[in-house]
Amino acid sequence: METWVLITIGAAFLQNIRSSMQKHLKGAMGTTGATFVRFGFGLPFALLYLLLLWRVSGHPLPVPNGSFFLWAIIGGLAQIAATFLLVHLFSFRNFAVGTAYSRTEPAQAALFGLIFLGERASQGTLVAIAISVVGVMLISVARTTLSARSLLTSVFSRTAGIGLMSGTFFGLSAVSYRSASLALAPSLPAPDYIMQASFTLGFVILLQTVVMLLWIVAREPDELKRIGAAWKPAFIVGFVGSSASFGWFMAMTLQQAAIVKVVAQVEMLFTFASSFFVFREWINRLELVGCLLIVLGVVMLLVL
Repeated sequence: METWVLITIGAAFLQNIRSSMQKHLKGAMGTTGATFVRFGFGLPFALLYLLLLWRVSGHPLPVPNGSFFLWAIIGGLAQIAATFLLVHLFSFRNFAVGTAYSRTEPAQAALFGLIFLGERASQGTLVAIAISVVGVMLISVARTTLSARSLLTSVFSRTAGIGLMSGTFFGLSAVSYRSASLALAPSLPAPDYIMQASFTLGFVILLQTVVMLLWIVAREPDELKRIGAAWKPAFIVGFVGSSASFGWFMAMTLQQAAIVKVVAQVEMLFTFASSFFVFREWINRLELVGCLLIVLGVVMLLVL
C-alpha cells in the first residue's frame, strides 16, 4: 500500500478523535471557542514537529516564496471557515450526520484542483467520488422517510447548506495547502514532502491562531475564560488536531487533494463507531448503506 494511503488513514483516525472531542467542548464553550482550540492549542505541537525535523533529523528548511504565502493564507482562512461551520453543525443533528454533510469535500476539491492547478481526474476517480458522495447523501436523509421529496428537501435544508459550505471551504483549503507545500520544493536541495508539509503546517496554524485570537478578543472576549477553563481537553484536541493536519499535509504533498480526500472518507467509519460507542447514537440501516457506499468509493479508487 502506498505511503500516502497509510498516512491518510492515520490522519482520518486522528481527525475523528479531534472532532469527537470538539463536540464535547461545544458544550463547554461557544462555536468560536471550540473552533479556536484546534488551532491555538495545536500551534505548539506544529512548531515542535518542525523544530525536530530541522534540528534533530537534519532536514533543511525551505525558503517560502510569494506563491507559498498566497496559497497558505487562502488555505488557512478557508479552513477556519470550514471548521467553524462544521462545529456549528453539531448543534443541528447527531455527530455522524453532522460530519457527513461536509464529506462532499472530495468532489469540491476535484473541482478546485481543476480550476486552480489544472489537475484532471480520471473517469474511474470521478465515479469513485460520485459513489462516496451518494453515500453521504443517503446518510443525510437516513432519519427521514426516503423519497425523492425527502432527498430534495434535505439538499436544500439549512443544515445541508451549512454542511455543503463547510465542504466547499475544506475542499478549497485542501487544494490550497497542496499548492503551498509544492511551492516550497524548488528552494530545497531535493523534494522533501515531510519538511514541506511541516513548514506549511507551522505557518498556517500560526496564522490561524493569530487571526482567531484577534477575533475573540475583539468580538467575544468572554470566550477566553471558557477556553481557559477547558484547557485540559483543549490541549488534547490541539495535539490530535495538529498531528492529523500534519498527516493531511504530507499526503496532499504526495497526491492530488481530491484523491486524498476520497480515501479520507474512511473517517466516516471511525465517526459511526464514535457515534455508537461514545455518544450512544443509534445507526440505522440507511446510514449503514451510505457508509458502505463511501467505503466502496474508496476501494474503487485504490484498485483502479
